Amino acid sequence: MQASEPMLARPRVLLIDDDPAFGRFATFVLRTRGGFEVRHVLDPHAGLRYIETEPWDLVVADIELPGMSGLELAERVRCLRPILPVAVVTAHATVDRAVTALRMPVTEFLQKPVRPDDLIATATAMVQRGRMARSTGTETVLAIGAHPDDVEIGAAGALLAHHAAGDCVSILTLSHGAGGGMEARRARESEQAAGIIGARLFLEDLEDTHIREGNPTIAVIDEVVAAVQPTTVYTHSIHDVHQDHRNTHRAAMVATRRIGRVYCFQSPSATVDFRPTHFVTIDDHVGRKLEAIEMFTSQVAVRDYLEPDLIASTARYWSRFCEGSHAEAFEAVRDRAVIRGVPDARVSSPKPVMSQAGRDSHAGPRAAGRT
Repeated sequence: MQASEPMLARPRVLLIDDDPAFGRFATFVLRTRGGFEVRHVLDPHAGLRYIETEPWDLVVADIELPGMSGLELAERVRCLRPILPVAVVTAHATVDRAVTALRMPVTEFLQKPVRPDDLIATATAMVQRGRMARSTGTETVLAIGAHPDDVEIGAAGALLAHHAAGDCVSILTLSHGAGGGMEARRARESEQAAGIIGARLFLEDLEDTHIREGNPTIAVIDEVVAAVQPTTVYTHSIHDVHQDHRNTHRAAMVATRRIGRVYCFQSPSATVDFRPTHFVTIDDHVGRKLEAIEMFTSQVAVRDYLEPDLIASTARYWSRFCEGSHAEAFEAVRDRAVIRGVPDARVSSPKPVMSQAGRDSHAGPRAAGRT
């Protein structure tokens, strides 16, 4: 259920499980002892149709469903209803499955047989958290980059702040970065970095160094925007010497034209024309940002702009324009409201009076341009 949907007096639970016996048990417990309204369906595709057309407070799904796993279902739910809580239930719990579930948009991982008291307590807590998230204006955030590591360098701190506040975070990387190394390895690195940030990763396969400003780039971004329905978008600045970055910016401006908050991050190849007006303090998240960037091991040894000291010193520089000791800087394309639900992200503007020397240095420290 999205934030714009009305709050429901009686919590509604959609139970998706192809085991009729467990379905009868869970439905009885949740209805008679928990006071929930429950609909039980056997098929995950039917469940997704209900999620598309009706408001729900919670989805409970078995991990082994016909034609789709519970974890795959959770991914689909995330696309349709980014802050709708999902619990995955299984009779064959393993450590690997539990870890996978917790990394994905799944709030709880329960093992059968489930005790009635545990089922009610879990459902009640999840419904309360979901309703609180909706009432406090939780954001849905999408960061768009041309290559693996672009988003992580420019906006990982802000994304970590969003995630810490309970916002739904997604990253769209438009290419596998074949020009910088083996595609499969860079794809794995991107997945690992997204896991550290707590983001869902969309990894596309446009041609590295040949990303276009029109289609298919606009169509790719349009599709992800439709799936995620972001309220806030981060992407490349137009002030960049790399053609893929500039074209990603232009395509994103078309695809996100209806999004109220759009911010452009600084890449290592940004020019001195990069003029940020939006600053996010990342003191609590700079360590995790560096961890995410360290996942790109295929690039760390050959790209000096990935050096931790340079990343940290850049964040130190931008902190002069806001509170704290580390910050990320963004050009505001649209800023119809400040970031909501990010208590440790502070937004400010540069000093209103700045000398010509100050303006010339405003682009801050930058690493060698990307090729």
